[in-house]
Amino acid sequence: MALFTIQNEFRYDIVRKIFEGGMGVVYEAEQRGARDFVKRVAIKVVRANYASQKTFIENFIGEAKLVADLIHTNIVQTYQLGEANGVYFIAMELIRGVNLEQFAQQLADKRRVLPKELAVFITSRVARGLAYAHAKTDKDGRPLGIVHRDVSFKNIMIAFEGDVKLTDFGIAKARGFLIDQEGEIVAGKADYMSPEQADFQITDKRSDLFSAGVVLAHLLLGRNIFKGATADESRQRVLSQPIPDFRTLDERVDDRLNEILHRCLARDLSQRYPTADELMYDLEYYIYRDGYGPTNETLGKFIRELFGQLMPESALTAHGNTEVIERTARIHGQGAAT
Repeated sequence: MALFTIQNEFRYDIVRKIFEGGMGVVYEAEQRGARDFVKRVAIKVVRANYASQKTFIENFIGEAKLVADLIHTNIVQTYQLGEANGVYFIAMELIRGVNLEQFAQQLADKRRVLPKELAVFITSRVARGLAYAHAKTDKDGRPLGIVHRDVSFKNIMIAFEGDVKLTDFGIAKARGFLIDQEGEIVAGKADYMSPEQADFQITDKRSDLFSAGVVLAHLLLGRNIFKGATADESRQRVLSQPIPDFRTLDERVDDRLNEILHRCLARDLSQRYPTADELMYDLEYYIYRDGYGPTNETLGKFIRELFGQLMPESALTAHGNTEVIERTARIHGQGAAT
């Protein structure tokens, strides 16, 4: 029982649109508090045409409740679930940086190759976030059984300080939080799906590790080996395309890194990494076995140089391409009682 309750009105001033997806919009906002307190946050709002769909709203609320207690340096933090004028929103940590899709595009535009060690480092941080989420339990110590199901370039952020953050648990599955139609529908980005996910089968945490392997291969090669002309073609490639010998595709890939990639991308679940902890260990041992390897600061220096020391406003995004909007919109309300 709470000792006492603090109830107050809050206000978010919308600064600009960060990303507009199929079902939601993300804004940068200023959270206003007492005595001129201001904190920059990201606000995720349900699109108007989905606001009346009961299942979608329940999953939106479920996502907020699920990630509220996921407090880890490699996962984007959620601060609040709120409701204002009948519209639900989630206040989240604002990442001053880019997602991996934007990062890869900048590498291509600048004709730069990502150093092998940084590719492994980024993936190891994703594995750290997954290891934490996969092991999460409820207040009674029961495993939540979290599976992210959408580990992809768009959902991995790099801050300009070098922090790597996994975001968007919108289609994650976890006991008691989100309505799940797994086996009936397939959700996620086709070219990052695990074979079992692409084949409408039930997934577990090993599915996320296949996706992490796709991310690592993409970072190394500069392309996604499963990317097809359509989502269906990508799914078929995930299901049946032979996994290549990566040593023949990039001379930087040695025997050990090739083994790690193949163990991530094993279609036989018994041959795939069983836990994110084991993947994380192998990745970190690979880059630190000689006593020194990349750090957040190393990655931060690389990304700042890649994008320029003076970051353009268009690069300061939390989830995607930006669009400046008039700073007139405000959200007033109370924390959602759900």
